[in-house]
Amino acid sequence: MPRVRTLNELSKLQECGFGTPWPRHGLKLLYWFVDKYLEFDDDNEMCWRYNPTKRNFGFHPFENRCDGNVQLLPNIVLPYYEVGNLSKPKAHMLPKYVRKDYTGQHDDSNTDRIIVSIDGAHFDRVYVTEHLGESDYNQHGTYRISKSLIKIIQRYTRSEFLSAMGI
Repeated sequence: MPRVRTLNELSKLQECGFGTPWPRHGLKLLYWFVDKYLEFDDDNEMCWRYNPTKRNFGFHPFENRCDGNVQLLPNIVLPYYEVGNLSKPKAHMLPKYVRKDYTGQHDDSNTDRIIVSIDGAHFDRVYVTEHLGESDYNQHGTYRISKSLIKIIQRYTRSEFLSAMGI
């Protein structure tokens, strides 16, 4: 398994190229996720406002299967869930600003995903990645988003965050 790099700063998120160029939706999806879906409790655990196992917003289980003997993410006992596929049931629940450039075609408008591991009632880890083709993911375009970066993004308004990312 390739080592998944962790992003700790806005500049590193911008440098990695996740969610760009247009019509990709990843940065808008990430902003929605950290602003409206995730919150920190008193123990600094990442909690959800809506249970991802209920499959709202297009959440669904992510199978961390081997692709050429390589798994995208660490092989752990915790379940993974994915969001960001705009053609999934209930993805229409995502805000319009996330979905607005989706063409419904096989193009870059539905490339970006967020994958989370769930430990009890909180998220263990948050990843961003790029979906390629029908069932593959870009191993070199997959990053872990640190708690510190999530907290940085939460300080921004959507327009401030997107502007800081060059959108």
